[in-house]
Amino acid sequence: MKKYALLLLFLLPRLCLADETNKSPKHLETLETLASTLKYQKGNISLRNGLATVNLPEGFRYLSPDDTDIVLHQLWGNPQGPKTLGMIVSAGESVLSSSGWAVVITYTDDGYVKDSDAEKIDYTKLLKEMQDATREASKAREKRGYPSIDLVGWAKPPHYDQATHKMYWAKEIRFDQSPENTLNYNIRVLGRGGVLVLNVVAPMASLPDIEKQVPELVGMADFNAGQRYTDFNKSSDRVAAYGLAALVAGGIAAKAGFFKVLLVGLLAAKKFIVIGCIALVGFFKKLFGRKSPPPPPTPTTMDPV
Repeated sequence: MKKYALLLLFLLPRLCLADETNKSPKHLETLETLASTLKYQKGNISLRNGLATVNLPEGFRYLSPDDTDIVLHQLWGNPQGPKTLGMIVSAGESVLSSSGWAVVITYTDDGYVKDSDAEKIDYTKLLKEMQDATREASKAREKRGYPSIDLVGWAKPPHYDQATHKMYWAKEIRFDQSPENTLNYNIRVLGRGGVLVLNVVAPMASLPDIEKQVPELVGMADFNAGQRYTDFNKSSDRVAAYGLAALVAGGIAAKAGFFKVLLVGLLAAKKFIVIGCIALVGFFKKLFGRKSPPPPPTPTTMDPV
């Protein structure tokens, strides 16, 4: 049976705004000064040299990958992670506001993800397997001194739009000692050579507001002509080693025996928490164990760990 490495990125919440020892006026002023240097963009945003485009409606702003790094690492206090394709934020909220929410954009070029299993996935069973795997991953977290993590359930069951080749779902996550559960709202846009990943990061209390804006969020990002799902050429293009079920479970980066780290931003209890994929060793052995090994990896924008 093919073995898959268990790669976890456990990043602790270190946002100074949430730390009682760092709420001095001088420190807050320093953060606000840094936040004022961010260069917000509006309108149509080209991603990764024309790979895809984000069409921002009124009420949304975009931050470049470099500015997103400032937000994630300097303002929110998270350790360095893989480079993103930028971030979408609400025009009415400061990135220092713990009540706001944001959309972190990344891309994985693992190949064309077949959607032939769309009508066959048992999401109730899938959730149970993900919860079991999360509990196992949580044990490893706790041994390393990190808060335990629990996948409470679907905040929004997975839905796949066959016409647009877009999938979205939401998970409710609970961290130990956190008074508020975390919302992880996921949007995936399937393309010819990979998947555009949009992770909406917010506290659970923001779910009703986000639900109202999901149609806009789902519709604002698309691959450009030549890179779309329908542009796939079966004689020359690479097919991903996983399907939609693994996409939902967290196996978007399963390739050549490795799980590449995906940056997923989460806000909970007025803290910003960044975690990577909750790797599902037993689950992915079940998913991929009987399949032929995928082709050798090719260079990607996401660093393999």
